[in-house]
Amino acid sequence: MKESQGALVDRRVVQKKSLMSRVKEHWQLYAMLLIPLVLTIIYKYLPMWGIQIAFRDYKASQGIFGSEWVGFEWFERFFHSPNFERMLSNTFLLSLFSLLWSFPIPIILALLLNQMRFKKLKTTIQTILYAPHFISTMIVCGMLHIFLSPSGGLINLLFGTSIDFLSESTAFRTIYIASGIWQDAGWGIIVYMATLAGIDASLYEAAKIDGASMFQRIINIDLPSLVPMIVLMLIMSAGNLMNVGFEKVWLLQTDLNKATSDVISVYVYQQGIENAKYSYSTAVGLFSTVINIILLLIVNKVAKKLSEDVSFV
Repeated sequence: MKESQGALVDRRVVQKKSLMSRVKEHWQLYAMLLIPLVLTIIYKYLPMWGIQIAFRDYKASQGIFGSEWVGFEWFERFFHSPNFERMLSNTFLLSLFSLLWSFPIPIILALLLNQMRFKKLKTTIQTILYAPHFISTMIVCGMLHIFLSPSGGLINLLFGTSIDFLSESTAFRTIYIASGIWQDAGWGIIVYMATLAGIDASLYEAAKIDGASMFQRIINIDLPSLVPMIVLMLIMSAGNLMNVGFEKVWLLQTDLNKATSDVISVYVYQQGIENAKYSYSTAVGLFSTVINIILLLIVNKVAKKLSEDVSFV
């Protein structure tokens, strides 16, 4: 009892210390913290000053402060553009379907690999699954153009057809999502495998003694251990829901599949880089960022609620 009271007194003394006294006492740690803090401010926060371009009629010759303030004019122009609804729905649906199909795959692969006891086979499968992640997006898109070619493409040869899949707007989302799963699913299992590696082996031994099957061990041991990481990864994925991979969409987009491939990120590139409409493209990008923040807050709240209520029987 006396020891606990003494610890409580010591804690109160530490809390009463002023900020300056604590900085002087641990100045080495604060000095180490200062370097990344300064770099973060310089490269992350100072550039945010340029966001005001979205509210000005920016002209490079006049600079930011010399350009006329136009308020929400660019946002209104974007909202009233003829393709606004199509771009918004395409961006949201493409990201949502990618999340729904791609998110569970690494979890399932990690659970299956964790049950494998043949180390060499397990290592071989992991290497095969990891390898596509190191292929650049441009090469992946080149491979897709070759495999899906209407003349001599592997898919058309297998099915005996001559369909130009990349020109079919109905096939674009499937191609985008399937190629994304193939490229990134293996890399995504690393986080879950690391979490599963931290589970106490005695839990599995006790479950085996009690007669638990492999499926029961996955449901009652593995999944509950993965829930915190699953929630974290879901929140991080939701924060980028409106950020569709620009490179892949740009490289796979054709005039015939724009009905489903016309997304906001490509539109920002076209308006900002190709047409030099800097203020307009900044406004569109800022709109997408605001939507991401709103979705992130919503998913964060929902995920926390679900993680508290979820239970595995």
